[in-house]
Amino acid sequence: MNSDSNYALPVSTDDSLRRLASSWLILALCALVGSGLVVILVVLARTPVIHDLIPWTGSFRTALVIHVDLSVLVWFLSITALMASLTVSSNLVKLGQFSFTSAATGVLILTLSPFLGVDAPFMNNYVPVLDNSSFRTGLFMFMFGVTGMTLYGLVGADKPAYMPATERSLRFGVRSALAIILVTLAVWVYTFFAIPDPLSQDSRNREYYYEVLYWGSGHVLQFVHTQMVMVVWLWLASYGNRKIALSARLVHLLLILGAVPVAAVLSIHTNYSVDSPDLRLAYTWLMQWGGGLAAVPMGIALGYSLWRQRQPSTRSEPSLQHTALLLSLLMFAVGGAIGFMIHEINVTIPSHYHGSIVSITLAYMGIVYHVLPLLGYGSVHARWAVWQLYLYAVGSLLHVGGLAWSGMLGIQRKTAGAEQGLQTLDKQLAMGLTGLGGMVAVVGGILFLVLTLKALRQERSVA
Repeated sequence: MNSDSNYALPVSTDDSLRRLASSWLILALCALVGSGLVVILVVLARTPVIHDLIPWTGSFRTALVIHVDLSVLVWFLSITALMASLTVSSNLVKLGQFSFTSAATGVLILTLSPFLGVDAPFMNNYVPVLDNSSFRTGLFMFMFGVTGMTLYGLVGADKPAYMPATERSLRFGVRSALAIILVTLAVWVYTFFAIPDPLSQDSRNREYYYEVLYWGSGHVLQFVHTQMVMVVWLWLASYGNRKIALSARLVHLLLILGAVPVAAVLSIHTNYSVDSPDLRLAYTWLMQWGGGLAAVPMGIALGYSLWRQRQPSTRSEPSLQHTALLLSLLMFAVGGAIGFMIHEINVTIPSHYHGSIVSITLAYMGIVYHVLPLLGYGSVHARWAVWQLYLYAVGSLLHVGGLAWSGMLGIQRKTAGAEQGLQTLDKQLAMGLTGLGGMVAVVGGILFLVLTLKALRQERSVA
């Protein structure tokens, strides 16, 4: 499968590297299990009629914090660490093992943090937080582990005697994402020390403090996810020896183009203070104009390649890979289109980023299905996996569409229950569609976990 015409990362025959990759994969799946449990609370708390029947909508914000951090931060970065583990040699494997242990411990503490300290949720962008020491400890340990794995991926890269140009391009994509993680951490550390004392010490304005703290680093982190999803798109697209309309040289250039906007970070922090409106606007523009520079043309080219070639039967595994890619590209386009509809602070904003998040998640689901047998586990049932992908995508599309409709009606974001102001029929229908889509997507997510956990139990030997 790994030839000059295929974009793929080989899985090492070294047992220690296989175990490391498997560990990050299992951590990613555990994050989805945890986020799935709390998302049921989130969806029900926003659904008309039902939210009046449940006694715990007051926990909506706490549940949303844990859900977002597990389903975006932990899930996405664990898959990034998994991909990094496919590009390294075994020389520094103990660093990778230590990094995983730290990250896994942090995820456990983060998940349990609502029960280990003050329940003080703050819905700041990118990394919402619980303002208690347990949450901060868990988040620090997870990011410490990710940092260790990032350094391992950058300094411990495997250097085979022969490497196809296509594989070289994918490895560059992974390394560029790891380098951007370091930039993300640098921006966070700089912001932490640069926040003016009156703001950092004002206990009455903690949400704004966290908003400032994570604004810059949160924006930079999105470039990590964009680089990684392009790597996964390429791998999924070329599965089954399909030829795609992108040469290795062009892919390399696109991946460089995807990383170049991050260089503007230095200029932003040189010219603006961390709590200034100008810095917020600069980062917004950086995301608007830089986030799609590479992903949009690559997505168009891959979509054209899929359209040009006949889709395999749903009974075959290539159909599974290409279904994941097709649905990921569709949600990427939907999320991008909704972004142009944002004019006010309402649920159109989460509609936009949910489209993007679901796009990445669909791609990652597809690659998880693919790497499971490569790591020595069983293969998932292809037809069931295809249905799972469609179920998750359709549910997410309804959810995103309902949020976009609700935003047009002026429903505010980060609200639940009576706070949403659902007095009119159109608002009730819009949020009802949101809730229905969310529950369908939850079922799709549960089915993904069932299929992957079943495959994990079918461990087999690998040549």
